[in-house]
Parts: sequence; C-alpha cells; structure tokens
Amino acid sequence: MELEKDKAIELLNRIMELELAGVVRYTHYALMVFGYNRIPIVSWLQAQADEGLVHARRAGEMITHLGGHPSLAIGPLLESHQHDIGDILRESMAHENAAKQSYYELLEVARDRSVLLEDYARELISAEELHSGEVDKMLRRSGATGTFSG
Repeated sequence: MELEKDKAIELLNRIMELELAGVVRYTHYALMVFGYNRIPIVSWLQAQADEGLVHARRAGEMITHLGGHPSLAIGPLLESHQHDIGDILRESMAHENAAKQSYYELLEVARDRSVLLEDYARELISAEELHSGEVDKMLRRSGATGTFSG
C-alpha cells in the first residue's frame, strides 16, 4: 500500500499548528503563575513550551521530507482567563489530548505504508501519553491513586 502523502502532510501541518499553539499557551501560563509554588511550576511550564517547539520543528521536517509546505498558521488559542494552577493543568490536558489524537490519526495513515512516519507517530504518542500522565498526577490530591476524575 502506498502512503497518502497529502493526508499525511495535512495531519503533520495540524500537528505543527497544535504544537506551536502549545508553545504560546505554555509560555502564557508560565507568566501567569503566582504563589509559593511558582518557581517549580513555571520551570515545568517553560520546559513544556520548549518541548512543543521541538515537536513543531520535527513535524515541519517531516512535512518537507514528504515534499510538502509547512503551515504558517497556529492552532487555536482561547484565553479562558482562568489562571488557577488547576485550571491551567486542565486546559493543558485538553490541549495535549487534541495533539495526541492527531498523532494517532497520523499513525493510522502511516500504518504499513511508512515505517518512518509510523515510528515518528508512535514516539510522539508515547511522549504525549507520558505528559498526560504527569498532568493527571499533578491534578490528583496528594496520596490519591487512580486517575483524576474532574
């Protein structure tokens, strides 16, 4: 079976746009954190912004590898004006889930058609799942097991 390059490029552009939106989102969040725990939380948010930029660049490299043109657009950026750390983390989780879904869609397009794109999608899905797990742990009460339920 042959890879549907146009569909793969479309998904990669969506991924790049979502990752760039994450850079802006996490940078904004880092600026809006106040209180006693500010320093470690800001450091974590800044690291997420840095990681998002790396992910966006990698998506762009995949696009050009396939002969496509990387988008100059950026994914949705909705300002909720909710800056409690719990609100920030819940918004982060929703954003990361959207990105993860796009990586899963890319995996389906690449399955048995491109080992390069399959491996890329699997690697980024793993990274996003680990990230979601970390956010879930931060949203739980201290000592709680299971997953965050809202």
